[in-house]
Order: sequence, then structure tokens, then C-alpha cells
Amino acid sequence: MNSESAKKQLCQILFEIGALKFGAFRLTSGKASPYYIDLRMVPSFPDAFHRICDIYVKLIEDNVGAENFRLIAGVPTAGIPFGAVIAYNLHRPFIYIRSTQSNHGRKRRVEGVLTPGDKVLLLDDLVTSGKSLIQAASAIRTEGGIVNDAVVLITREEGGDEKIAKENLTLHYLLKAGEIANMLHEVGVIDDEELKRILRQRTEG
Repeated sequence: MNSESAKKQLCQILFEIGALKFGAFRLTSGKASPYYIDLRMVPSFPDAFHRICDIYVKLIEDNVGAENFRLIAGVPTAGIPFGAVIAYNLHRPFIYIRSTQSNHGRKRRVEGVLTPGDKVLLLDDLVTSGKSLIQAASAIRTEGGIVNDAVVLITREEGGDEKIAKENLTLHYLLKAGEIANMLHEVGVIDDEELKRILRQRTEG
């Protein structure tokens, strides 16, 4: 599967399962948005989940290289189910980041076995502000892990990419929000005004 066919397949899958929503939404960051991409619902559709995990694997193999990391870390919350399956498929150990530090047991933010010096690939669903990936990288680095790369399916193009780059992280993604909007506009799923609102959201990010 080449990059262009993977982009079209991902967009089609998300549309078919109702993961692409248009209207008025409030994002986790507090920002208003004319659209919402709900990748948390993907694991509820086994066929879609399987196909999207295959897309992730190809993205990782083509852009990062399996030889360049030892562990995969799922970023909460959407990145955890994807990360676990992909780590299994690539025969890599899996760890995940807690949203907040545990107040019992080892009181860590990183769950799983992380040894100082381990190279870790971060995995999440999409990027908006970049905050989740930056915090995850910080948590792993605090415990001695090495984080150079992060993989997501989609960037919303709202400034997160640039913030992540400033943290010495290379972000790899398949689709930009603008590409999704243009694909949907071409097939008549969204009209001219909806397209303009989505494209404007990127520039105002």
C-alpha cells in the first residue's frame, strides 16, 4: 500500500464508522472546533481497527524503521489500544504513559518495564497542540528512556507539530486535517462553507 492509497483508505474508514464529525465542538485544549475526529471509537469496530493498525505498522516501517526503537509507548488515552496491538504485531515490548502519576505502588507515570537507555517510539492517534506527546516524552526521559520519534495518524495542523519539533522529537504522520477536508469535499460529504471553516481552523491554530 502506498502513501496515497493509505490516506484514502484511512479517510474512508473513519467516515464509514462515523469517526468524522462536523458541527460545533470543544476540544480537550478548550478550543472551539468545527469538526471532531473520534479515533477512540475505532477499537469498537474490529475490521476498522485491524486495517488502521496495519496502516500504523506500514507508517512506522517506512518512516521510522523498526531497528530504531526497542519499545512502543502508548499515549493516553487513544494511543494505548493502538500501541498495544502494534507492539504485539512488531514483536516489541509495550509500555504506556499514565495521565497522572500513580499515588500507590511505584508511583510512576510510565507503566511497564522501561530500562534506562531504552529507545522508545511514542504512539498516539492525532496531534492538536502537541501537549500529550510532549508530556509523554518528558515522562519517559525522566526515567532514563530515549525518545526521538513519535507516530500519529493525523495532524490537525494547529501548531502542535512545531511545538513537538522544539522538544527534539520527530513527528511522523499519515494525514493532515486539510487533506481530509479536501478529500471529503471532493466526494460531496462536506460543502464549500464547511471546507472553508476546517481550513480556517488550521491557520488559526
